[in-house]
Amino acid sequence: MIRICLIVAIIAGLAVAVVNFVQVKEVITTTRTTLNTTSNSLVTAQNDLRKTKKELDGTKAQLTATQNTLKTTEDERNAAQAEAESNKKLAAGLQEKLTKTTSERDLAQADLAAWKVLGISVDQVKGIISDLKDSKRDMEVQRAENKILANKNRSLAAQLEALIGKDPRIPLPETLKATVVAVDPKWEFIVLDAGESQGAIPNGEMLISRNGKLVAKVRITAVQGTRSIANIVTGWKLGDIVEGDSAIPAFTGS
Repeated sequence: MIRICLIVAIIAGLAVAVVNFVQVKEVITTTRTTLNTTSNSLVTAQNDLRKTKKELDGTKAQLTATQNTLKTTEDERNAAQAEAESNKKLAAGLQEKLTKTTSERDLAQADLAAWKVLGISVDQVKGIISDLKDSKRDMEVQRAENKILANKNRSLAAQLEALIGKDPRIPLPETLKATVVAVDPKWEFIVLDAGESQGAIPNGEMLISRNGKLVAKVRITAVQGTRSIANIVTGWKLGDIVEGDSAIPAFTGS
């Protein structure tokens, strides 16, 4: 009886072991199948990842190329706009010149028509213009000579008035302006950059100033074309005269 029980127990154990083995085998088989499936899925996923990365790299390259093309296009557009603006300004300038030239042409044609009505030839017009220039030049020479004579007359009149006891002050032109160009402190005389051509005459007195402040009064002793020499008037030296000081007439009355 014990042996039977042992045999039954052994058989039962074997049965349980067989059942467990079958179940474990099924689990192992299922696990292997799952593992194979997962492995295949991983390989597929890796392939897809490589493909996606490759496509991404291609997309990046296309994006870079597109950006470069866009920049080139923008540069070309900016250059075209700059050239168009330059051409626009050039066209405006040419139009302005054309308008001016057309106006000058119309005026010239009008003047020519007027001369034709007067019956004067071009050569005669040239002669008239030449005569006018000569007359103008002669008038300027005469005016300069008259100015020199007037200065001399004023100087002689002042000397005469001084001899007969009248006011020896000699009036100078209000427009006479001069600058000190040289100073001799030892002999107390100065050189002014205005002479006979500007209206300076001997014995005329000038006030020397600097920055609006009176420095001294001088009396012209010698006059040249564009230079004058003047001595400092006694009692009128309020400061040292230096080159660059300004000089104006002390007396401009008649």
